[in-house]
Amino acid sequence: MKTAHDLVSEAKSQITEVPITEAEAAVREADVVIDVREADEYAAGHVPGAVHISRGILEFKLSNTPELSPRELDIVLYCKTSGRAALCALALQSMGYIQVRSIAGGFEAWAAHGLPVHKPQQPSFD
Repeated sequence: MKTAHDLVSEAKSQITEVPITEAEAAVREADVVIDVREADEYAAGHVPGAVHISRGILEFKLSNTPELSPRELDIVLYCKTSGRAALCALALQSMGYIQVRSIAGGFEAWAAHGLPVHKPQQPSFD
């Protein structure tokens, strides 16, 4: 029986991962950057300009959003450490997307390398 780690390892062998040293340029050049983490993770801080689409609804959202349906879009995905994003990248490749990449190390690597992080300000009710 396969484990989640096995599935991620298999996915990573079939997708393109962007090294963290090239991640900022990949994000800048992408047509869309997608954060596939959960909503609370995204709200705590994310890559500037990234849109939030949780892993559980990614395929449905891309299928039902005309702006995201062109299969030639340059898509960069990330999650916390890169496992969920790798699984998503493989799924999108299966759907026919041809320019899908995942950030190696995910958001943790992005932040650890001092790259920009957008942290939305919560309203003050004082």
